[in-house]
Amino acid sequence: MRFSEVELGDDLPEETQDITMERVQLFVKTVGMNFPRFTDHEFARKEGLPGAIVPGIMSQGLLAAMIHRWAPGSHVRKIDTVFRAPIVVGTSVKMTGAVTDLDDDAHTVEIDITVVSENGATNVLGTAVVELEP
Repeated sequence: MRFSEVELGDDLPEETQDITMERVQLFVKTVGMNFPRFTDHEFARKEGLPGAIVPGIMSQGLLAAMIHRWAPGSHVRKIDTVFRAPIVVGTSVKMTGAVTDLDDDAHTVEIDITVVSENGATNVLGTAVVELEP
């Protein structure tokens, strides 16, 4: 994907991700965040959560990966997200993106991004600034 190929309002291909306990366990081990609220449903419930939750930075990583699949070779310059509700481990989420701004001089696009859980709740929303080849 090149900057010259992008138009305001373009939608990124919608993606569905199954966020399994195994994926979360591997992620938290890799990044050194192996806390029970991410890997133990009972512990998380005792903390008042609906179950083990997906770390916020894992959600951002999934969104960045979606952007890179849409535009291989791009540079994600910024991701700014708001976490509205926890994503429970073992659920399926839908990720979407839409181009909302173009900067001709910098060859960047701004993308509105969302993560919606299988119950229809918007868990994560935000924006990403992505630099593309001209």
